[in-house]
Parts: sequence; C-alpha cells; structure tokens
Amino acid sequence: MSHGTNIAAVRPSIVLGCMRLSTAPDRDEERAIQVLHAAFDAGVPAVDTANAYCRDDTEIGHNERLIARAMKTWHGDPAAIRVATKGGLTRPHGQWVPDGRARSLIAACEASLRALDVSRIPLYQLHAPDPRVPFATSVRALHALKRDGRIDAIGLCNVTVTQIEEARAITDVAAVQVELNLWNDAAVLGGILDYCARHDIQLLAHRPLGGPERRRRIETDPLLLQLSATHGATPFEIALAAVKALASVVVPVPGSTRPETATSIARTSHVELTEEDRQRLAENFPACRAALGLRSAQARVQNQPHATTSEAGEVVIIMGLPAAGKSTAAEALVSDGYTRVNRDEAGGSLRGLLNVFETVVRAGSRRIVLDNTYVSRKARGAVIQAARQHSLPIRCVWLTTGVDDAQVNAVSRIVSRYGRLLDPEEMKKATRQDTAAFGPAVLFRYQRELEPPDLSEGFSRVDVVPFERRPDPYGVTRAVIVWCDGVLLRSRSDRRVPLSSSDVEVFETRGKVLRRYAEDGWKILGLSWLPEITEHTMSANDADAIFARMREGLGVDIEVEYCPHPPGPPICWCRKPLPGLGVVFVKRHQLDPSRCIYVGAGPQDPGFARKLGFDYREAGEFFDP
Repeated sequence: MSHGTNIAAVRPSIVLGCMRLSTAPDRDEERAIQVLHAAFDAGVPAVDTANAYCRDDTEIGHNERLIARAMKTWHGDPAAIRVATKGGLTRPHGQWVPDGRARSLIAACEASLRALDVSRIPLYQLHAPDPRVPFATSVRALHALKRDGRIDAIGLCNVTVTQIEEARAITDVAAVQVELNLWNDAAVLGGILDYCARHDIQLLAHRPLGGPERRRRIETDPLLLQLSATHGATPFEIALAAVKALASVVVPVPGSTRPETATSIARTSHVELTEEDRQRLAENFPACRAALGLRSAQARVQNQPHATTSEAGEVVIIMGLPAAGKSTAAEALVSDGYTRVNRDEAGGSLRGLLNVFETVVRAGSRRIVLDNTYVSRKARGAVIQAARQHSLPIRCVWLTTGVDDAQVNAVSRIVSRYGRLLDPEEMKKATRQDTAAFGPAVLFRYQRELEPPDLSEGFSRVDVVPFERRPDPYGVTRAVIVWCDGVLLRSRSDRRVPLSSSDVEVFETRGKVLRRYAEDGWKILGLSWLPEITEHTMSANDADAIFARMREGLGVDIEVEYCPHPPGPPICWCRKPLPGLGVVFVKRHQLDPSRCIYVGAGPQDPGFARKLGFDYREAGEFFDP
C-alpha cells in the first residue's frame, strides 16, 4: 500500500476523526468500514487516527488496522486519502497514560507503519506531552523519525504555545491538534489559534462539535437553525463551518460512527459563511467571540503600531507563581489609584472574576489591576479579551520569582497566619477557605504550566520584575542549625534512625563544637526526618526520648524540629529540601538567615541552605576541620 499524500503539504478542508470507530462500546467493524467508505466517497480527503485508539493495550493499533482495511477495499484510489496518526499514549487496562520516551515513540511509529501497511506516514503526531519526560526528548524522537524517512511531517497534540515554540527550535512542526469548538475557546484565549495562523501551521480541531453532550444543543440552537436554513445545510454542518471560519489554518476533525453523518461531514467544505454570519455567531458562542476580538485587536495594533498605555485608563495583569509577591505589587498600584480585582477577595474562579471586572468598569474605573497567578496564556487571554472590549490597553507585570523563593514565601505566610506549619490534612481543609494555605505540589504544577508572557498576546507592554527578598528588620539572631540524623546521632542497631532512646549512639565529641557556639551567643537548633512515626514503628514520645538522650550526650540544649511524614511525592512543607522547618525556626527565633550556619551531610542539604539564605557547611568540615 502506498503512503499517500502528505496531509500537511496539501491542507485538507476537513478530516474524519476515527477514534470512536474503535473505542465506542457498541463498535462494529463492518459498520466502521462502511463509515470510512462513505466518507471517502463523499470527498473527505483525510483521516485522523492513533495507535491508542482501541479498548486497551491488548489491541493497540486497532483503529489503524481498520483504516488500512477500508483503504484496501475502497473502490477509489487510496493514494488520494491522507492519513495522520499519533503515538505517545498507552492503554493499560483501558486508561490513557502518556509515554513520551524516545524509544517508546520510535517503537510506536514502527508499529503504526505495520498496522497501516505503509512505508511512510504522512503526518505523525505526539499524542500528548508526557510530564515525566522532557518535552524536547519526545520532539527529538519525532525529528529522528522524519530524518530517517519514516514520516513526512510532524504534529503536536494537546500542547501550549510555549511547547510549540520549544518544538520548533528543534524541528519543523506542520500541525497542531487541540480541542476547539463553538463553546471551547481555550485554543483562542491560549494563543494557539493566533500562533498557528501567524506561522501557517495547520490547526486540527478535535471535538469540533463539542462531543456527544453538545448534540442536543446544536440540534435546537436558534441561530444554528436559522443559518442552516439560509445555507441549505444541517445545524451540525453550520457548527463545523463556524469552527473552520475561525482562521484559515483551522481544519475541523469531527468523528462519525454512521455512514450518513460521514457524508454530512464532507458537505461542510461547501458551506461559506458571510461576515454577517460570523458577527452573529460571535454574539452567541465563546470561541467565535474570542476569535473576532483577536482580529479586531490585531487590526487596531496595525493602525496604531506605537500605541502605549494610556494615563486615562489601563488594565494591569500581575502574574507569577503562587506566593511570588503579587499581592505586594498590587498594593503598590492600588495606592496609586488602581482598583484591585482579586480572587482572594472576590472568591470563585478566574473566569468568574471577569464579572467583577465588568462591574468595576461599568462603575467608572478605568485603571484596574488583577493579580491571580495567570501562568497560562489561556488564563490571561480571557482578561485580555475583556480589556479589548472596553478599548483599554493591558500591561503585564511578570514577577519572575523562582520556585525556591516562592516556597519560602508560601511557608512564611502559613506560619505567620497559623503560628505553625499545617499538616497535610489541615492544609486540605484550610485551602477551602484560605487560598494561601496550599501544599508544595501546587507550586510544582504551576511551574510546569508556566507560559512566559509575550507582546503577541495583546499586551501593550511586558514588565519583567525579578524577586528581591527584603530582610526582616527584627531578624538579628544567629543560629547553628544541624541535620541530626547521621550527623549528631545514629542507631546502634544500624537502622535508618534510632527507634528508642536505648538505640541511640551520640557523636559526643561534636558537642564540644556546638557548646563553643552556644557560649558565643548562637542558638543551637536541630532538624530530623522521622517517617517512622507515621508508619507506627515509633511514637512521638519515643522521638522526645531520643532527642533528650542526644542532648545529654552532646551536653548542649539543642532545640529539635522534625518531619513525621512518609517518603514519596511531597505532601507537607516540613520534609527537606522543602523549607518549612527552616522557616519555623527563622520566625520563632527572629533569625537573620545571612548570619546562620546550616550543617548537613546529604545531597539535599546545600539546596535547603541556599533557598533559606543560610551559610552551608559540610558536617565533616564543620565538626572535624
């Protein structure tokens, strides 16, 4: 079987999405072949599939084999049909699990070549980024497949603009596939539609009809019914034509499980919406409204290429990681006359804040500041669109606070507000009422999702503000902070740590060094990790007795804090290298971090000291110079 025409080189007007032919509970292979033949006969020029379109990992490639069979048995020329497939998702027990490792993608592509019975694949797409694998690693694997002649063109699915740019620095990207329909405007607000249009990248719109749950709504929508009567089409064909009309690069990828709907899909190519139709659609559907706003904003920029922020009115987005210092930056603008719109005060979702924004503008405010993370283009896009509607320039202030500093800020807020660290269950409960009480996973997630702001989003200006920690004027105390485990004590029975006071062996000679610092006015503090408490092999009373024995052996009154939580993904702020216990000590004793020494002996210790601003010393050098 030939490999057909390059789907990216010759852009189709419509693509048949084939997933449900293999994943639907009532799938029927003979009916699936009929659906494919009906689509080919009606003039649908391309199909979209994936090796993961199947029920589970026992039948990987099911959908590809169906397509190969349909093309072989079709009476027309199979070379006229373009095939796009994907790799990068697996189906263990019917789940959808990313696998973006290079060797897995190469093996998946080879399997797709066999299933499709082709020598080259016209368009091969990364099905989804794998959060466990560097994105560049997956893209380089696709580049290698293209270099070796196994695929003609590369596509990316379910990605952000930042990821598209990262991929294009490595290889050519011919297509991007994301969800886009009349109700889902994420691809517009997230900048993907604009980016693809500016760089002439094909945008394959999956779920262009919104999925089965939108079927009844399409059938009964008054505007779609009116336009269908005007154009002699079905409401579904109008909905697809509306998605296609969002930009010249958009190609809808509707699915079908019946021959008659496959035929209807082909007719979409002949529906031409007028400018008046587009205006009416923009009044009723979010994606059309967002795309129209984007076109209007771009036209204004072209007419006023040197436009800057206006003294008479301006919207400012302050963005950055949680605990990056956005509230402080917003307060400075509020003192200068800006009205603050913030989820911490108004509650609800980021989208819900737009109602507050509208109320504030209608009340006469023309200088407004919003400070609600906004790490993604999608989140910022909704605000940019709202500002455009009121002809207000919008400026972005990007606080580039790193994760280490944001962690310290987050813990400091919790300790200041609650007087101590919260355990994982307490944080879950507190988060419902207090957006500042979040766990460490929140920062890691936001860091992964961060898309740096760009003028192309519609900003009049982007101000980049690095983080600068201000010293606490009350922080004057010096301290020596020591990691106790394996440095000041160990288990006589060779356990990870002693489980009882009788199992404690103290490095008593190290007490002499600590006593010298104590006599010179330094606080002596200790840290430890005791997951054995959570595992119920040690009690809190046992821990108290162990550290009492350590103090006795060292001859030093050392204050100890420990984390009792288990290993694995962090669920608390107190486990090293997270800074929780260090912040507790800083606030409790009004420490000056720049005058504190942290003594450790593990690979995480230097990073722990750095993020808290402590001077780091290796235990061997500190105690035994």
